[in-house]
Amino acid sequence: MKKVLFLIHDLGYGGAEKVLVNLANNLDKTKYEVHLQTLFDVGFNKEYINEEVHYIPGWKRMFAGNARLMKLFSPKALCKMVIKDEYDIVVSFLEGPCARIASAFKGRKAAWIHIEHLSLYDLSHYFRSYEEMKQCYESFNKIISVAKTVEDNFRELSKVENDFEVLYNVNESDLIIEQSHECQKTIVNSKDCFNMISVGRLIINHKGYERLISIHKKLLDNGINNKLYILGEGPDREKLSELINELGVNDTCCLLGFDKNPYKYIKASDLFVCSSYKEGFSTAVTEALILGVPVVSTEVSGAKELLGDNNEYGIVCENDEDALYEAVSKVISDKELFNHYTEQASVRGKFFSREITTKAVEEMLESL
Repeated sequence: MKKVLFLIHDLGYGGAEKVLVNLANNLDKTKYEVHLQTLFDVGFNKEYINEEVHYIPGWKRMFAGNARLMKLFSPKALCKMVIKDEYDIVVSFLEGPCARIASAFKGRKAAWIHIEHLSLYDLSHYFRSYEEMKQCYESFNKIISVAKTVEDNFRELSKVENDFEVLYNVNESDLIIEQSHECQKTIVNSKDCFNMISVGRLIINHKGYERLISIHKKLLDNGINNKLYILGEGPDREKLSELINELGVNDTCCLLGFDKNPYKYIKASDLFVCSSYKEGFSTAVTEALILGVPVVSTEVSGAKELLGDNNEYGIVCENDEDALYEAVSKVISDKELFNHYTEQASVRGKFFSREITTKAVEEMLESL
């Protein structure tokens, strides 16, 4: 049996945190003794770790500027400070401090890359320098990307030479379907109204919710009866609320806040919209497909891998507001097209089953 440690910053609201808990819970416990360690012992995803996973809590309080503080210590010093036990494999499951720490581990190790980075600074600012970043990542036996576009972006910016592999996120597909049947009274299906939903942190320059709300308003102005629901919390809630008031769409656009079970809202909706400026490999889009809900997405990392190069399973449009409006309007207005993508979503969702994605990770661990 191999003893494996997964290292992550915390277990908060992000998609990577959720995916790691899913992965740790589902790895074959007859093959792996799974340990999950956080740098900071915070985040609601802690409660979903099952009893077969050995959870190692980090510092009790997370403070601003912790990444800058950690740069004062070398990777070797941090590794000695954080990783106390012996392991067959150590996995850094998030970019930044976790990668610095795990890079100094003397045994077999892998690093996960979750998002496309906009610049070399964006990629290396958690490290002391570009040279340290490159040295750290080249020390890993394998670098895992959540999408081919993420891998290509990382290779181009970092110039790191290593063994790369793409592995899709592990989702609790059975649980997602089961929880989608839970009662909710917010989203009411009606032949006269089309319900759109998006799920993610309320961050304007990341998730693009300001343009999604504008698109909702434009659809109304053009006689298309629709409602928009945005599920999640984040630092830009107040700004988005002000925009909703300014556009006068309080009755048709709702910020639902955070809910531990987003699936009941996704399943009740007619269309999932990813309006993001950037993504890694969207967990929320994957969940919508698992639930058989059609998807329109801006062209972000992983979108074409999820929905097809030629829009086989959903629509991927150019990453701007006008293109997103046209794509959403087209799906809403064309009943035949809507029915087609509803069927195709169910087909594609089966590809991201828990069994298939977990097995792929286990094969990677064996290859180390």
